Parts: sequence; structure tokens; C-alpha cells
Amino acid sequence: MKILKNLMWFFKLEKRRYLIGILSLSLVAVLNLIPPKMMGTVIDGITSGQLTRAELLWSLLWLVLSALGMYILRYIWRMYILGTSYRLGQIIRYRLFEKFTKMSPSFYQKYRTGDLMAHATNDINALTRLAGGGVMSAVDASITALVTLATMFFTISWQMTLIAIIPLPFMAFATSRLGRKTHKAFGESQAAFSELNNKVQESVSGIKVTKSFGYQDDELRSFQETNDMTFAKNMVTMKYDTLWDPLVLLFVGASYLLTLLTGAFMVSAGQVTVGSLVTFITYLDMLVWPLMAIGFLFNMVQRGTVSYERINNLLEQESDVQNPSKPVKPVQNGRLEYDIDSFSYEEDETLSEIHFALEKGQTLGLVGQTGSGKTTLIKLLLREYNVSCGMIKLNGHDICDYDLADLRSLIGYVPQDQFLFATSILDNVRFGNPALPLAQVEEATKLSQVYDDIMAMPEGFDTLIGEKGVSLSGGQKQRIAMSRAMILNPDILILDDSLSAVDAKTEHAIIENLKATRQDKSTIITAHRLSAVVHADLILVMQDGRIIERGRHDDLIAQGGWYAETYESQQLEMEGDADEE
Repeated sequence: MKILKNLMWFFKLEKRRYLIGILSLSLVAVLNLIPPKMMGTVIDGITSGQLTRAELLWSLLWLVLSALGMYILRYIWRMYILGTSYRLGQIIRYRLFEKFTKMSPSFYQKYRTGDLMAHATNDINALTRLAGGGVMSAVDASITALVTLATMFFTISWQMTLIAIIPLPFMAFATSRLGRKTHKAFGESQAAFSELNNKVQESVSGIKVTKSFGYQDDELRSFQETNDMTFAKNMVTMKYDTLWDPLVLLFVGASYLLTLLTGAFMVSAGQVTVGSLVTFITYLDMLVWPLMAIGFLFNMVQRGTVSYERINNLLEQESDVQNPSKPVKPVQNGRLEYDIDSFSYEEDETLSEIHFALEKGQTLGLVGQTGSGKTTLIKLLLREYNVSCGMIKLNGHDICDYDLADLRSLIGYVPQDQFLFATSILDNVRFGNPALPLAQVEEATKLSQVYDDIMAMPEGFDTLIGEKGVSLSGGQKQRIAMSRAMILNPDILILDDSLSAVDAKTEHAIIENLKATRQDKSTIITAHRLSAVVHADLILVMQDGRIIERGRHDDLIAQGGWYAETYESQQLEMEGDADEE
């Protein structure tokens, strides 16, 4: 079985616990033989009229001792086999999460959140059941079957034993055929569950948008289609699952029939006693569980194989962005140089001829129409993607020569779409360093002009903001996300259109705070409202992935190009708003 070979690393890791569990399970199989033997002995004693009180008491003592021994041993094997299997889930779940944290954005374009969650839950649960219940079924079925068959063969009647096992090869053939169908059906049902999981995640996350557009009925119909599809796939899997027990019991019934016919003949011929026949039938009854366990094992192996393949496919994915084998140490802020001839996400060129430099401590402003390439410039600096033709240098070294974690530790990034965690404001602001004192948190929120808003809330910094900050306004989300970056006092602060949801007065106050506190540190600001970058040491105007204008504010105004026209238009709009007020 390939899946057991693939999981051999885990069995070796936990071999001591598994060996104790298997030994306990084996002893249970041996002790299980005692009650039928005692019962047969007592029946023969009663039949012959030779049963004494002492023999009866000894038989009862053996029954009690075997029951007590099985009770203790069953507890041990459950703890050491079933309990240990949860360790596999813990390890693989950690490996998956670690993989998720290292993957580049292209990975998350290929795999949706709901699908990844399904891998980390349903698929891992299937593997855990295989490492626990699967191992138990394999060991218990094989040992119980071998010990029981050997006892039947050597102590009662080898003829009856051979006749009783005639149906077993036919059962093996039938279950293997059914196993292949189960494998395919379970793979399809797991894929359907991933689709359903993703649909629920997207629907719940976008419930506000759905309701605001009055799209509830359409969304409900769409969900029902996915739900029905998942149900249909699961019903196919269930159909094959439910065939296991009847199939096994069919062949077990055939064994019973053959045993009764043969046993009746042998008792009448005086070849076996009635007690021996009862003991044999009891042993045969004990074989029902191993035969059923084989069915369970096949089922779990098929499920585990599918789940392992799905998980392993994720673990084998390689990030587009890799750490260098010998990274440059230490990473220090310095002159930032963009020397990019071209860059593209897919086939269409996104950036071309991007050449500029920013000295340490200066501020860069990036402006331009939506889709002009501003955010792409920032993503390249963060090494979310690799530059395809050219390079970006920091302090004289290609950023690809730095360790990823070290490079990003220099940078405080506030993205366009702020993500806030469903915890308190305090925990969100000091997310990068939970040990920071409240005084620093307060200072950071004052710099980002959100302190007064927080203090106006009933619970202040302990206010729970809900999933993705659902209880906050857009401007509050932006400023809390900005506080989270500013509290770490990064050498390079990036504000990617992070002032769009605040008014002009608040924006001006934030910019003034940045100018006062970041005189020796670099700042990059992308904005649609040009008032956010008028103080910048260098302003780049982007269009279709190219730099069409560059310079300081006054220089660009003098050029009379896109920047000057847009700035004048925005100033007139602001004056008009002021007049209306």
C-alpha cells in the first residue's frame, strides 16, 4: 500500500508508542480466545455430567481475569494508537500553515481560501483516521484472524477450518473492486467539499455587498446549486461505503452456513463434541470483526490516499520567490535604486523602463491613474514577485541577495486593502510586537490621527472590531492599519493609497506627523489625491507601466503636464467643497 509507505516517516517517528499499542492489541486478541474456550469446556462438562464446582469456579476466574486484562489493554492501545494518530494531524497541519506563509501571491491566485481550508480540515482528518483507526484495523484484523484461525485449525478441527474460509478469497476480490470505485468517488466528493467550503467563505465574507445589491435570492440559488452538487457527490461515496458491510456479511454468512453443515455432520459422526462446535462457532463469530475491519481498512486507505495526494500536491508547490542560498548580511537601509527594463505578471507587459533612485531618508510619491503600475512597483520592492528583466538595489545590493525576512523587517507596509484581525484595536496595532507598551500604541495612533476616535469608543483600545474590522469606518481602518506599521518605526514606510478614506484636514495632519518623525527614514506614498505627495523629494507620474513625468511638486507644476492639470482640478474641487460647507 503506497499510502502506508508515504506515511512511514511518521510511523518511525512514533514507533515506540505504536509498538506499545500494537503489543497491547495483540494481547487483547490472545485474551479474546479464553472466554469461548471456557464456555466450550463448561458445556462439555455439563453434557458429560462431569463438571465439578472447582472447575466451574476456575472457569469463572479465568473469565474475570481475561475481562480485566482486556479492559486495561484496550485502554492502552487506544491511547497509544488512536491518541498518537492526532500527532500526525498536528504535524501536517503545521507544515501546511508554514507552506501557506511562504508562498507568493500567485499561489493564492491559483488556490482559493475555501479550498485551502478544506485541505487543512477534511483531508487531514482522513489521514488522522488512517493513522489511528486504519492501523488499529490492520493490526487487530491480522492478529485476531491469524490467532483465531490457528486455534481453530490446531485445537478443534482443521477440516472445519478449511471449509469455513472458502468464501474469504472471493470476498477479497469483491472488496478490492469496490475499493477502486470508492477511491474515485471519495476524490470527487473531497473536491466538491472544497468547492462548497470556498462558496460559503466567499458568501459570508461578501454578505454586505450581496445584501446592498439585493442579490440574496440569486446568491441563495447559486449556493444551492453548489450544495446539491456536493450532496450528489457525497451520496455516490456513501453508496459505495454502505456496500462494505453487506458485502462482508454476505461472505461471513456463507462461512456460517458451511460451518453449520460441516459441524452437524462431524458431531453426528463423533469427530467433534457439541462444546467444541460451540467454541468453533464462537471463534468464527470473532472472525466477523477482522473481516469487517478489512473492509474499514480498505475504505480508510482509499480516503487517506486521496487526501494525502491532495495535501502532498500543496506541499510540493514551490514559491515563485525564493531565498538566496547565501544571503547578504546585515540588511541596512540606504539608497534605493529601481533599474527595471520590463516586468509582467503573465504575458502582457506591466512595467517598462522604470529607472530612478531614492536616497535614504527621502520621500517618494507615486501618482497616476488606476492600473498605471504604482502598486506593482511596491510589490516588487516587497519581493512578492521577482523582477523579470532588471533589478532593484537597496544599499548597493540587489534585493534578491537579501534574506526575505530580513528585507521585509525593514519595511512597514500599509496596503490599499487593509486587513484587520477580529481582535481588539490594541492587539491589531501592536500585531508586529505584542509586547509593546500601551504608551507606544497611543503615540502611534496619535501620529495616524485615530487616537481620538478610539478613545470615543466605549471600550477604547480594548474594543473588539469584528472580522476584518467590520465595525469600523473606512477611514478608521486605514488609520489603524497605518498605526500598526508606524509603531514599529520601520526604515522604509510604504503607504499604498492609504489616505484615500480620510478627509483633507486629517490627511494634512498625518503628513505633517510623518515629516516630523521620519526625517532619517525613507517613505513611499502612492496616492490619487496629489495633496498627499506635494512634500515628496521625488514624485513619479505613472501611466501604462511607464514613468511619464518626474520631479518635485514645483517642477511638475511648471511642466504643465498630467500632474499639473490633475492638481489644479483637485484644488478647484476642494475649493468648491469648502464653499458649499
